[in-house]
Amino acid sequence: MKEFDEFVNIMKRLRKECPWDREQTHESLKKHFVEEAYEALDAIDRNNFHDLKGELGDVALQVVFHSIIAEEEEQFTLPEVFDAINEKLIRRHPHVYGEAVVNSSKEQSSVWDKIKMNEGRMSVLDGIPQHLPALMKAEKVQKKASKVGFDWSDRNNVWNKVAEEISEFKEAVKSNDASKMKKELGDVLFSIVNYARFVHIDPEEALQSTVQKFTARFQYIEEKLKEAGKDIHQSNLEEMDKLWEEAKQQKLDYGK
Repeated sequence: MKEFDEFVNIMKRLRKECPWDREQTHESLKKHFVEEAYEALDAIDRNNFHDLKGELGDVALQVVFHSIIAEEEEQFTLPEVFDAINEKLIRRHPHVYGEAVVNSSKEQSSVWDKIKMNEGRMSVLDGIPQHLPALMKAEKVQKKASKVGFDWSDRNNVWNKVAEEISEFKEAVKSNDASKMKKELGDVLFSIVNYARFVHIDPEEALQSTVQKFTARFQYIEEKLKEAGKDIHQSNLEEMDKLWEEAKQQKLDYGK
């Protein structure tokens, strides 16, 4: 595809002639890779396909950039990146490229996990990226454990566990032991993620939605105070709380 070839040639030229591009390494680009992925997710959430087109290009830029650096260091080449994913997709879909029979996405998920284990993984929990946001990571760990039967029988038991962990956290707070409080709060969050899984709610998306809602309402407070000729630092909790209730009545959910 000529567009892709042109894209690769542009990136290789920038790598040679642009001072910033020349300085980049796998390490320095890590944060950019994550940022571009989240910007693509944001475009999806906003249902903005014009922005999504651009953001996917930025994600592709990261893939090509890392591959060009690897070529320079004689680690691997860009064609090898695509060879590897092509081979993996074929290997992990024996029901499409082989004789295996799969009748549902659930069966496919089970086959996928078995294939991964045969590829050399030592644990069912291997393969979870360490840099995932904690809520997403907790959910993935729980789902993987569930696939081999290590799970609660029903959500009522899970909710009882949530209540138990909250009680233990309260006791830790009373002790004023920072280390113990941190541990018990982690247990509370982990148990809530578990319950969210049982009621089919994505905890990361749920928390993101709440953060967006808080942001929109807080920005409403700032805007109204500005209209009144006030700086938010000159306000007080009573005044801000009244404006917060106004924002709630207007059902503001998303920040600017």
